[in-house]
Amino acid sequence: MAKLEERVKAKTMQERIADLRARRAELELGGGRDRVEKQHASGKLTARERIAALVDKSSFEEVGIFAVHRASYFGMAGKVLPADGVVAGAGSVEGRLIHLASQDFTVLGGAAGEVHCSKIVEMMIMSLKTGTPFVFINDSGGARVQEGIDSLDGYARVFYRNVQLSGTVPQIAVICGPCAGGAAYSPALTDFVIQTRQARMFITGPQVIKQVTGEDVSAEELGGPQSQMNRSGVVHLIAEDDKEALQLCRKLLSFMPSNNLEDPPRMPFNSRIKSDSDMNSIVPVDPKIAYDVRGIVTRVVDYNDFLEIQPGFAPNIVIGFGRLQGRPVGIVANQPSAMAGVLDINASDKAARFVRFCNAFNIPLLTFVDVPGFLPGVEQERGGIIRHGAKLLFAYSAATVPKITVVLRKAYGGAYIAMCSKGLGADRVVAWPTAEIAVMGAEGAAEIVFRHEIEASHDQATRRQELVEEYRETFANPYIAAGRRLVDEIIEPAETRKYLALALESLHGKRELRPQKKHGLIPL
Repeated sequence: MAKLEERVKAKTMQERIADLRARRAELELGGGRDRVEKQHASGKLTARERIAALVDKSSFEEVGIFAVHRASYFGMAGKVLPADGVVAGAGSVEGRLIHLASQDFTVLGGAAGEVHCSKIVEMMIMSLKTGTPFVFINDSGGARVQEGIDSLDGYARVFYRNVQLSGTVPQIAVICGPCAGGAAYSPALTDFVIQTRQARMFITGPQVIKQVTGEDVSAEELGGPQSQMNRSGVVHLIAEDDKEALQLCRKLLSFMPSNNLEDPPRMPFNSRIKSDSDMNSIVPVDPKIAYDVRGIVTRVVDYNDFLEIQPGFAPNIVIGFGRLQGRPVGIVANQPSAMAGVLDINASDKAARFVRFCNAFNIPLLTFVDVPGFLPGVEQERGGIIRHGAKLLFAYSAATVPKITVVLRKAYGGAYIAMCSKGLGADRVVAWPTAEIAVMGAEGAAEIVFRHEIEASHDQATRRQELVEEYRETFANPYIAAGRRLVDEIIEPAETRKYLALALESLHGKRELRPQKKHGLIPL
């Protein structure tokens, strides 16, 4: 014992510092050079390289690098796992603080155990305490089987904190590798999921599915980014590789406030807005001719910079972020080039979730309407189009942020109401001269209203067309709605950007109090 004390005392401060540096350098290598090279060979960055690509240079402060697991079963006793397989800490993105955790696949395949999860949870708690966004970079083989129930409890604590953070600070999950089993539920509880093309995400893998159900499917078909974007709608953005994923994460964060008590950051802008004469011819007058609504959206936002979210899922509705006079806005628009812009189950879910995010984080909503109705059909009815459509009605009605609606062309029936009509609390509703605001399209309405008159006619086809035109002239225009004050203004398309900028400015200080309650009961 005395000899040990003598050795400790004999160390100088310089020697102790050298020892500290050596220990830190070894820990920063993660699973070692061989595993780092293997990570690079698979086209992936390491956990620390991902953090360096995400945060501002020299801004990252690590927490818990010397963390050690406590497991002792199945060969875990004395096993060294640098930083316990996850790098955690705080850094800044464009000068704004975030908290983050990045799983290290070079250390036991990034498997999550008790201490691993505790480090993640600690960052989530600090995110909540400081009112800063939380980013979780996933690259893990799943729960650390050797730790049994402790690893499961660790996941449960992460999920619980995901819910605590929800609606208070933005949460982004970046999937850069495998994300399987229970681990997939943490990204599902966040606000946005970004997945790289190399990554795979599923609850049960191909082998388990084949064993249980006999179905044969590849990991790519089951959990690849295209499947999780286009089919399940779990993923919001797809990146070619880790670097692009982290750049998308930075861009997403630029539209958001740090927490729900702040306004989104306003960027520098040009105060002069010119009329855009090309907008006057962008929408075909014939309601049967399709067009890409993104051509309108990009001309309205600053610098044509529109970040579309979930472009592959429910393409009949477009959602995403842009800026207007430097101020971030959330945009929801029917897409006439996909299923004529009709609202179906997936489109309703996609838009409703986005509206609720924008409302939680004080981001004004712009809605562009060209909708022929809800999608008819047995499959939609049995799938619950009533319940799913009600989600969109609920989301818009519950939103208290500034809400501005632009009716471009068709605005028919209940689908028009669901797209943030005046009755759902829109602060401004403006229409283009091409707008048709009615219970239904002229052709369908004529069959109901004038059925007997058409049947009694000697030339039914001619008489039907005459009555269709009569109905269209009477109701399929914005002037009746404007006369009833259900439309605030009818404008030239060329003036749309200017009108919206002025409207947003006047609504910036909007405050709307609602009845006190624990929470509303959205029809899930």
